[in-house]
Amino acid sequence: MSSPKAQLKKRKRDFKLSTAVGRQPSPSAGVVSASGMANSKYEYVKCFEAEDEVMYPNIIVVQIDGREFGSFSEKQGFEKPNDEKALNLMNACAIKVLENFSDVIFAYGFSDEYSFVLKKETTFYQRRASKILSIIVSFFSSTFVTKWKEFFSQKELSVPPSFHSRVISCASMEVLQAYLLWRQTECHTSNLYNTCLWKLVFSGKSEKEAKEILKGTQKQEKNELLFQQFGINYKDLPQIFRQGSCAIKIKVEDIVKYRENGTPVKRPRKKAVIVHSENIATKGFWKNYSFLTEELGLLAEGINKIKPEYLRSFQFESKLMLSTWIVVRIDGCHFHRFCEDNGFQKPNDEQALNLMNSCAVSLLEMFKDIIFAYGVSDEYSFVLKKGSLLYQRRSSEIVSAIVSLFSSMYVMKWKEFFPEKEFKEPPYFDGRCVCYPSSEILRDYLAWRQVDCHINNQYNTCFWLLVKSGKSRAEAQSSLKGTQTQEKNELLAQFGIDYNALPIMFRMGSSVFQDKDELTGNDKVVVEHCNIIDTSFWKEHPRILDEEEPLLTILRPHSNKMLRVS
Repeated sequence: MSSPKAQLKKRKRDFKLSTAVGRQPSPSAGVVSASGMANSKYEYVKCFEAEDEVMYPNIIVVQIDGREFGSFSEKQGFEKPNDEKALNLMNACAIKVLENFSDVIFAYGFSDEYSFVLKKETTFYQRRASKILSIIVSFFSSTFVTKWKEFFSQKELSVPPSFHSRVISCASMEVLQAYLLWRQTECHTSNLYNTCLWKLVFSGKSEKEAKEILKGTQKQEKNELLFQQFGINYKDLPQIFRQGSCAIKIKVEDIVKYRENGTPVKRPRKKAVIVHSENIATKGFWKNYSFLTEELGLLAEGINKIKPEYLRSFQFESKLMLSTWIVVRIDGCHFHRFCEDNGFQKPNDEQALNLMNSCAVSLLEMFKDIIFAYGVSDEYSFVLKKGSLLYQRRSSEIVSAIVSLFSSMYVMKWKEFFPEKEFKEPPYFDGRCVCYPSSEILRDYLAWRQVDCHINNQYNTCFWLLVKSGKSRAEAQSSLKGTQTQEKNELLAQFGIDYNALPIMFRMGSSVFQDKDELTGNDKVVVEHCNIIDTSFWKEHPRILDEEEPLLTILRPHSNKMLRVS
């Protein structure tokens, strides 16, 4: 067997061969990538990106749940055990997801959790798990912040909400049915317990005393406690608390106009609505909504209780290799349209870039495992330290937490940078995790992104100057086709522009990292626009890629379980 070093050399050689025979890398942010991008010596780093396609005919379910929502609920003063406004806000976000993504046809939620079911034949983002889970959690997070004031007009959102997400790959309709039954059973069980707990606390018990009273009690005993001590019949509580909520698409007809004789002209469409049902995992409930049977199929007559451990086995999850650098790259989804809708300046909007940088700074302040970030246009790459055990290195939890928090921060900070603008639709991002085995390869990855920054920025600067001078977009693209760096610089000179005199943030992108404050000597997060391809940057900041870390993990004897060492 060849050594890891020999295997890496082979991967580099194979990649160079593939580009030599005409394989072209996909364009990054910008209108079109320049033709020279395929020749970048750093392109080989793409070989480390893993495929995570959920194979057909598995049914894809994306489950999201609040990240540290106990603390979030406390800070926002939510009512206990249930805050109806907060639940309605969650439902409104779920409706928005169904409206925005046609492949999402059903959702079930309770408390701070929602599960989204995609149609069986979906090809949404080529069925790639990381793309799907990150896009849905990002959009949900942005929408949550956007709609906050509709439900809490008197409350300021003091902390950014964020969610974890994961993909459940249901191998059959029976597995999907069992999954839905499991989640609705969990809704009932947790709501009954929490209702009892908080009634006892409000009656004067401490939380510890209340938990001790409820320890080991069964469903019937909890029902009797509520009725005998507090006069509450559990079945009389609002459906939204006991049963959870379903977001579902139904077929309706809209009147689009009237004929001359006064008769209406109707057009069918699908509308997302919220419904409540005592048991969503039954054939009877499913048959009421033809869209579900058309896109997924029928449920069985009944289903036995299934252990959660069985259902968790269908979770599409991977743990990232130990002692590798984890990079989470997020990219704006449909950001060309978002930029158009919000009137961003072209080819670069300085305020929009500063907003992205501000969000990145917040993430480095909140996640101490993120030691470096590099951003350009609508993308950001976050580097976690090599010894990180964040979320036990579970890929979906790391990606979703970062993309969700970034999305929430983007919306919350919007008015700081665009006080006069209201965006039309929530911004959202996709994300992925990639592991790099050495600091050399990690630096090559970052160099690749900075090379891409230069190529796209130079191309787009030329492109928009040509468009603003009177050419159509097609004519501008034709004029630039096949041009090299020198030719583009000569074109810019015709407009009186020295490319190297353009703002350094546009040309170099933004690097975010911890550095020493010269006055206080304390660490602070800084944003710099510098050459990270050259070794001098890394020599000046050796702490960033410092691999001399204390041992973070040990293995228990006779066990594969990992322990964190303080």
